[in-house]
Amino acid sequence: MYAQHEHSHCIETAVEAAERICEDRNLRFTELRRRVLELVWQNHGAAKAYDLLEQLGDDYSAKPPTVYRALDFLLENGLVHKINSLNAYVGCEHPLEHKDCFFLICSNCEEVAECCAGDVAKSLRDMVAKSGFKPTHTTLEIEGLCQQCQAG
Repeated sequence: MYAQHEHSHCIETAVEAAERICEDRNLRFTELRRRVLELVWQNHGAAKAYDLLEQLGDDYSAKPPTVYRALDFLLENGLVHKINSLNAYVGCEHPLEHKDCFFLICSNCEEVAECCAGDVAKSLRDMVAKSGFKPTHTTLEIEGLCQQCQAG
């Protein structure tokens, strides 16, 4: 999905957004939170907490709860999304701009693309409202093959 893509630009943009959001909310964007966000954005696949822990190595002497707290902070502030089916995290391309997220997950290369489809979100909200259900979070995950993997 992101063939020949420059991830450093994604990382830089994500860190800038995080700094802005933390400043606006008077929150601390610690070095560990920054590093976890950078690691999540190193590629467009989903990052598992234990893989992040391994990548952090001895630099932060982090333990699993430390990484999970950093991920929870990033999640709560709209900087990452959790892909429930993979129990993993991806960077948010549009922090705090929307609540309804749709993801295309390639089962071959394991990259994840975030989709913004207001009409789909509205249809889902309307359907849910008719049932009397009050959602707190919406995530739609679609698994298949991206264009590059289909081409072979």
